[in-house]
Amino acid sequence: MSDPQKQMMQVIDKDAIKDCLFRLARGEDRRDAELITSAYWPDSVTDYGVFKGNFDEYLAWVVPGAEAILLTQHTLGQSYIQLQGSSARVETCVTSYHRVNMGDREADTVIGGRYLDELEKRDGEWRIKSRTMLYDWFQDFGDSADFSQGVMGIPFSGSHFVGGIQDDFSATFFK
Repeated sequence: MSDPQKQMMQVIDKDAIKDCLFRLARGEDRRDAELITSAYWPDSVTDYGVFKGNFDEYLAWVVPGAEAILLTQHTLGQSYIQLQGSSARVETCVTSYHRVNMGDREADTVIGGRYLDELEKRDGEWRIKSRTMLYDWFQDFGDSADFSQGVMGIPFSGSHFVGGIQDDFSATFFK
């Protein structure tokens, strides 16, 4: 393969890797087992420090997820990707928001960290083989905002503007 062809294949592979990571983030936020499954190989392992297990154990941990976690949003930053043939090592910055039911109130927390992923390309498809989470910072913002009255004193024109883990407007949007 010529250098331009090799370079183009690297661009295509890196884009497919990023797409895999994006699917997983959306799958975790929506607790969508199909999207999550599309991002991991069945023989994968995951280690978040607070959870470690094989794919089936991980999927059962994420879907349906803890009842106390009312909302999540994983925002991915830059990814540093090292391609090595049909495998890749990837470090991706992540900021993850969690709304947590504390019993008597809801709290907003944010974690900043990095995913260290090993991916493999099998039959032309990139998926995660192993994931380790590194935690760089954590912030507890205390009581959550009450969106029932809108934002900044301005009421919403409909109920569909507030996000949720499942069955929010984004589910309808993508159907």
